[in-house]
Amino acid sequence: MAEEKKGFFKKLVSGLTKTRDNIKSGMDNIFSGFSSIDDDFYEEIEETLIMGDIGVYTTEKIIEDLKAKVKENKIKDPEAVRELLINSIKDQMKLEDNAYEFENRKSIVLLIGVNGVGKTTSVGKLASQLKQKGKKVIMAAADTFRAAAIEQLTEWSNRAGVDIIAQQEGSDPAAVIFDAIAASKSRNADVLLCDTAGRLHNKKNLMEELKKIDRIIEKEYSDAYRENFIVLDGTTGQNALSQAKQFMECTNVTGIILTKLDGTAKGGIAIAIQAELGIPVKYIGIGEQIDDLQKFDADEFVDALFGVERN
Repeated sequence: MAEEKKGFFKKLVSGLTKTRDNIKSGMDNIFSGFSSIDDDFYEEIEETLIMGDIGVYTTEKIIEDLKAKVKENKIKDPEAVRELLINSIKDQMKLEDNAYEFENRKSIVLLIGVNGVGKTTSVGKLASQLKQKGKKVIMAAADTFRAAAIEQLTEWSNRAGVDIIAQQEGSDPAAVIFDAIAASKSRNADVLLCDTAGRLHNKKNLMEELKKIDRIIEKEYSDAYRENFIVLDGTTGQNALSQAKQFMECTNVTGIILTKLDGTAKGGIAIAIQAELGIPVKYIGIGEQIDDLQKFDADEFVDALFGVERN
């Protein structure tokens, strides 16, 4: 397991190269170029963070927090601010102790998000990982508008060795969820993982669909532990933020799965999304393999982003 974790960190470091190059070179110049901590010093840090796609709103919050800590700790040396900055961002990204409580309870997990972000693949990877932990998993193919989604999920169910509940293309997604809940109860499943549609250009229908699914779950499986993970494509940067906001209008989003961090110049978006929306990043994806989707580790991620060496 430790080896697998080390391998994932290497891939993460590699995937975040472009972002890290921007941030690290900027930070190195600032911390070596300033002999005192003044407004210009903070402005330079602010600019570097914004360039790393951390976003204006989040950067302002980080700088505000940094100034307060520098004052509180009576820090005079600019170089000492580097560690303070990194630790401050880590603290903001830390997950609660019960972040993955759904693994320990009878639960239903919805994966939502626009088409093309890696929803169906994420359902498959999560199913496989949970099965490896000895959990009984059922998948629901509730993205009935994209024929390939049902086929893709069926392939994942075969690969992971878990049951799948699916209907024909074009059928009612809420009906699929209804059937999947019935199957989960009768087969005593631990986790029901649901793929959903993501046609944001047809936003009104999509949002009504999600509300209908919510009503079915409330009525048929109210005692199940709920998670609604929004899957966001890390390469889209600030656009991912606006997508998340749209989905939050119609459903309670409890966590973020950030995919495609292998080679993006927008890795800082993980920090921006969490700070601005108040929703934790719970998983990150950096490739196509099953173990390329992993639980989010704030220390690991921020170290990879800022080029901090790890043993």
